[in-house]
Amino acid sequence: MNHKKGLLALSPILLMAILFVGLGIYWGDFYKVPLVVVFSIVLIYAAGITQGKTVNERIEAISIGAGDKNLLMMLWIFLLAGSFAQIANSMGAIDATVNLTLAFLPSVLILPGLFLAACFISISIGTSVGTIVALAPIAAGMSEPTDIPMSLLVATTVGGAFFGDNLSFISDTTIVATRSQGVKLSDKFKANVRIAVPAAVITFLILLTISITTSSGSSDFSISGLDSLPEGTWAKMLPYLCVLIAAARGVNVLVVLFAGNIMAVALGIIMEDVTIETAMGASADGMKNMAETILVALMAGGLMELIRRGGGIGYLIHHLTHGIRGKRGAEAAIATLVSLTNCCTANNTVAILSVGRISADIAQRFGVNRCKTASILDTFSCVVQGVLPYGAQLLIAASLTGLNPVEIIPNLYYNFILAFVAIGGILLRYPQKYS
Repeated sequence: MNHKKGLLALSPILLMAILFVGLGIYWGDFYKVPLVVVFSIVLIYAAGITQGKTVNERIEAISIGAGDKNLLMMLWIFLLAGSFAQIANSMGAIDATVNLTLAFLPSVLILPGLFLAACFISISIGTSVGTIVALAPIAAGMSEPTDIPMSLLVATTVGGAFFGDNLSFISDTTIVATRSQGVKLSDKFKANVRIAVPAAVITFLILLTISITTSSGSSDFSISGLDSLPEGTWAKMLPYLCVLIAAARGVNVLVVLFAGNIMAVALGIIMEDVTIETAMGASADGMKNMAETILVALMAGGLMELIRRGGGIGYLIHHLTHGIRGKRGAEAAIATLVSLTNCCTANNTVAILSVGRISADIAQRFGVNRCKTASILDTFSCVVQGVLPYGAQLLIAASLTGLNPVEIIPNLYYNFILAFVAIGGILLRYPQKYS
């Protein structure tokens, strides 16, 4: 494969990183970096360097990438999630949920408790996006009364969401990883849990330490007893409870969010917190708040299609599988392959689909346990997906909380620790049973 052509096809990713980091440092604030403008520049550059295609063909490729069915499904989720978050905020659901949480959790347990909640919900519903949609607004609402930075609270939620995305039996990444490697879900889980759980335990202890340090210097903000809760607290948090319960039972996320919108409006009207007019206005505002997220997601889809057609992903696969030596080298190649492909696709499921077959070939050639291979594919794709500022998870977390995705990344302790443990598993041949 032509070396220059492959590097040229991948160069938009490098340009995007340079623009993100460069502008953020220059302005001294990553929040000021306009994501839509950055992606517009990179997309124009990618279209300009695409060789052997007419202008119409390049535009068609962008449109095909932006029109991917998985991406479009995510956009509907974005719209309904934005609407639900704004309506819930208008009728007091966020404040009620925060108050109730603080009534049960002392300051020292806010961060680790939020992390455990995200882990439980995500492993139950099998989707990181659904978990973030449900918990991110609540996490953001805890920032002011607890004096904990919002970026840390939201990142804690995102980290816990990826714990379940990585392990859940109904997660699309788990299903794709096991099918591509020809192993049972339960066998992959047994290999994967030995990596994910230690990372989660370490993360929990770090968050507990941070909470102890934070709460020791601030006043006690916990509500003393349930009797002192504001009137209507339990009723106002019903939309969130119903969304969480329905999602945990496996109901389609679009159905869950639509029902959550209806319930929030109905309760708001009954409790006289909103009217039909204000509720519809809140819904519209929530959808508008998702405009930048949707535009970035569409442009990211088009960009990745240009990179794929330009041979960028094929270049990665070819060069990363060349010169492999031994099982460690094979496992490292698979991990690198799915990680870099994820950077190009911004979708962990698509990344696993793209390299699943060649990963199985590498595993067979070098005698790598297929359960370990499936675990590597799922784990490293989740690690990378979680720290991509243009990935769906960080985009929706940022949109729901008013943060910039780049602000969240430094606080993603679970993702970074998971990467460290997973890399250690490759180097130290752990878990031994699957190595």
